[in-house]
This record gives sequence, C-alpha cells and structure tokens, in this order.
Amino acid sequence: MTTPDHQSPASQPPVPGTKDRIYRSPMGIAGGVLLLAVVAWLGIDALVNGHGHAPWLALATMILLFPLVIAFTLRPAVFAGEDRLRIRNPFRVITLPWGQVVSLRSGYSNEVVAKSGTKYQLWSVPVSLRARKRAEARKARAATDAARGSTASSRFGGRGLGGFGAVGGGSDTTTGPTRAETDKVMDELRELLGQRGEAESAQGEVTVRWAYEVIAPAVAGAVLLAILLATG
Repeated sequence: MTTPDHQSPASQPPVPGTKDRIYRSPMGIAGGVLLLAVVAWLGIDALVNGHGHAPWLALATMILLFPLVIAFTLRPAVFAGEDRLRIRNPFRVITLPWGQVVSLRSGYSNEVVAKSGTKYQLWSVPVSLRARKRAEARKARAATDAARGSTASSRFGGRGLGGFGAVGGGSDTTTGPTRAETDKVMDELRELLGQRGEAESAQGEVTVRWAYEVIAPAVAGAVLLAILLATG
C-alpha cells in the first residue's frame, strides 16, 4: 500500500529529517493502467479506421476520458511528512500541517478532520470491508488458538499435545495479517500525528489547490464531444 522510498509497508512512520512516506493504492494504479490501455486501443482504432465524424468523436472521448481515468486511479496519493500531510485527491491537493489535524477517522472511508471541522477523504487509502473482515476473522482465530494452546499446555505440564506446545498438528489457520492494510496505514498516520501534532514546525494553515491540469482537459474534451454530438 505504501511506497516509502523502497521501505517495507511495515516500517515505522517517518521521524524528523526523513523523506515523506507515500501511500497509494496498488489496485487503483493497476486498474487505471488497464483502463487507459483499453481507451487508447479503442480510440486509436476509431481514429485510424473510423469514417465521417467517428474519428473526431473518438478524439474528443479520449481527451475527456484520459484525464478522468488518471485523476481517479493514478493520481491519488497521500504524502506524510514530518511537518504536514499532503493529500492528492482526483481534483484537489490539500496540505494540512499536523497542528491543524484533529483526527484521522476510519469508517466506510478514511478521512482527515481539520480543526475547522472540514473533512477530507483519503482517496488513495480506500477502505476494504472484505479485507477488514478477513483480518478480524484471523485475529479471532489466533486468539482462540492461543487460548486452546494455553489450556493444553497447562493440562500436559507445559508441553502441549505431542510435546510441541500446540493443539494437534494441523496447518496454521491464522496465516495472513490480523489487520487490514489500509487500517495499518491509518495507524501509522495517527502515530505520526501524535508525534508531530504539537511540534512548532508543524503549525500553519490548511491550503487547498484545485487540479486545473486535470479539470481543464476534461472540460475541453466534454465541450468538444457535446459540440460534435449536437452537430451530428
């Protein structure tokens, strides 16, 4: 889920003097690349082999879709630094000094709450309810197995069944993470907030910048497509 300068996802949040950690969605990136390939393939085929208005319609559609696909798949990212949190969403870039962050919430979506009460969604850290349920199931099985192992160990003089301190000899049913990956990301961000929220260098104002580099070409493509459709 993260790309912290070739560090592992389990590495600790940054400390002063380190580079930003970057959180992105691998599934979003993979889906974006696939969608771009499909749009490019269909669009180029229409440009080369189309007749009449078809090439122009294909061109307008590509101008509209390319920035939108990039905006919602490849573009989103969260940059967590020692002094501020920068959120790059599809159409906006929000920069929040840690001193302006009140909390990081996880529900059906992950979001940051500023002191003003404004909420900003973290597009690049999507919530996977399925992954969360799987992680909770593994955690529950691990707790159950630990309790059974403790009971068996005390019953057989600390050796457990078969002298290996474990119940039976079956496979490990708790294989896999006991916490969803995006929940781990939010834990890291909360830890960093706790470390840097009161730092003098982490104070300032929240800034929001619209991504005109995405909006402008998408609007141009939509206008061109509308004109072509209206003129037949």
